[in-house]
Amino acid sequence: MLTARLSRPLLQLPGKTWSFSGRENEMRHTLLSSTSSVPVACRTYAADTVSPVGSKAVLVTGCDSGFGFSLAKHLHSKGFLVFAGCLLKDKGDDGVKELDSLKSDRLRTIQLNVCKSEDVEKAVETVRSSLQDPEKGMWGLVNNAGISTFGEVEFTSMDTYKEVAEVNLWGTVRMTKSCLPLIRRAKGRVVNISSMLGRMANPARSPYCITKFGVEAFSDCLRYEMHPLGVKVSVVEPGNYIAATSLYSPERIQAIANRMWDELPEVVRRDYGRKYFDEKISKMENYCNSGSTDTSPVIDAVTHALTATTPYTRYHPMDYYWWLRMQIMTHLPGAVSDRIYIH
Repeated sequence: MLTARLSRPLLQLPGKTWSFSGRENEMRHTLLSSTSSVPVACRTYAADTVSPVGSKAVLVTGCDSGFGFSLAKHLHSKGFLVFAGCLLKDKGDDGVKELDSLKSDRLRTIQLNVCKSEDVEKAVETVRSSLQDPEKGMWGLVNNAGISTFGEVEFTSMDTYKEVAEVNLWGTVRMTKSCLPLIRRAKGRVVNISSMLGRMANPARSPYCITKFGVEAFSDCLRYEMHPLGVKVSVVEPGNYIAATSLYSPERIQAIANRMWDELPEVVRRDYGRKYFDEKISKMENYCNSGSTDTSPVIDAVTHALTATTPYTRYHPMDYYWWLRMQIMTHLPGAVSDRIYIH
């Protein structure tokens, strides 16, 4: 669980003076402090793009809401032929209805549960049969579908670990393996939505971190293997966009917390106590109300990965605090980053 100590700036460490050449003092404070008002780092992308976009098909998973919903609409506006995989299409979800209301022959919603092989196979066959020339393949796959949860290791059931992994990790692998024959023919793109928590761990997020670390490793291996074949693989690592994607409402957090407490072994409940448990839930609620509300940096990153002639290996749409924290936690010794952010 995120605690107040996670936002403690480096400048408060005893006996340490931290400075960055070329930065003003006020900028130092902005970069080293966690605040929801810190702007998202906006990266300027080169204008060189593949063409023609209008002839290229892209399959996006998880389009019922959040990043996937916005991305499906954005890519459609850019001229792509978009196949929007939706978990709740068969239930008439509002997001699906809005996408269908565009009534475009270049945007098609399809039923897709990335945990079900039969759904994945049907989706890929739908794409293949819709292509003007299947032998030229499908240009892009965006593995966006994902779920999240929270809870310290002793509070989290094995079923929860398996459920999150089945969607975030094995769903990504399953989709990619099924789509690769089409993507290889087009010498196209695979874009995997990971997270900043795929590069650095956080207390109380182990089920999510495990899966996103796995997505990072899978993406690297795939990138090495696909390079000789002309397929480019990119990873997008969003920061805290919970406030923008509505992953956690206060009601959902409480529902998860109540179920988690009810399912805890008696020895865990007794050792930790309800007061400790409730404090962690309260901090999770505060974290979920923070973060960026504008998803455009994520959408722009995915679009660049799909359209640039030389896409980046990794994209980091996140605010300055999280970007700096990620650099520290991935480049400095663990003893140093632990002292700054954990202990």
